[in-house]
Amino acid sequence: MKIIEETIELESAFGNGEMIPTKYSCEGEELSPPLVWSNVPEGTQSFVLLVEDSDSSPPGFVHWLVFNIPGETRELREGAATVGSLPEGAVEGLTSFGETGYGGPCPSSGIHRYHFRLYAMDALLKLDERTTRQHLLREMEGHILARGELIGRYTLNG
Repeated sequence: MKIIEETIELESAFGNGEMIPTKYSCEGEELSPPLVWSNVPEGTQSFVLLVEDSDSSPPGFVHWLVFNIPGETRELREGAATVGSLPEGAVEGLTSFGETGYGGPCPSSGIHRYHFRLYAMDALLKLDERTTRQHLLREMEGHILARGELIGRYTLNG
């Protein structure tokens, strides 16, 4: 994948490396967290959001996959994964749970890291809601203008 040096600044209700609030997890309301971004390169046609657990076994358990987020969008509000709340045109692909939508952090043991990666794309992707992570990454090749990453951590409270 070709990535231009520009980096998108990505922020949420938790800081980079901080604990994810319970309401965004399987122990809470399982809302998708709010995301706000800036430093978007010129020519951005769409965004891809990929949320993965890097400490799962095997690594890369997908908790949320959204593509074709309109290029003029600069935020996803809290709970945007709720049906009908995403920006018009945005499509959710399949998670490792085997369904579309947001699946909150719910590690089997210990503290896990959840990577929220946002990619600025120079095109809309010709994919649908049956798209998997592997298929998405293949289609993204050669279209990435920039990316940003925010890492949140979570452990079960009970």
